[in-house]
Amino acid sequence: QVQLVESGGGLVQAGGSLRLSCAASGSIRTAYGMGWYRQAPGKQREPVATVTLGGATNYADSVKGRFTISRDNAKNMVYLQMNSLKPEDTAVYFCNRFGAKEYDYWGQGTQVTVSS
Repeated sequence: QVQLVESGGGLVQAGGSLRLSCAASGSIRTAYGMGWYRQAPGKQREPVATVTLGGATNYADSVKGRFTISRDNAKNMVYLQMNSLKPEDTAVYFCNRFGAKEYDYWGQGTQVTVSS
């Protein structure tokens, strides 16, 4: 059974940092490119960063230079280091395989709130 468990969110002041973690198990594990997504209140979920099985990364323009995605294949973990956080980064953050659709399985996400 697929399971994705995100953690590491919290309340932080603008300019601060957080590190999100995602534990993947089941059929997703590390056999796919993985990504972090976020959904702000009243907005659609959007991709933030992706990492291939080989470690190549890609970022949304809004987070480029501030966020870093990484993965530990041995531990089935995916991480998102977020620096220089801005209030507009406030959202629920999710991890999933690269290209996941809304009708796919999603974990509960982790709330990130950035105060100004």
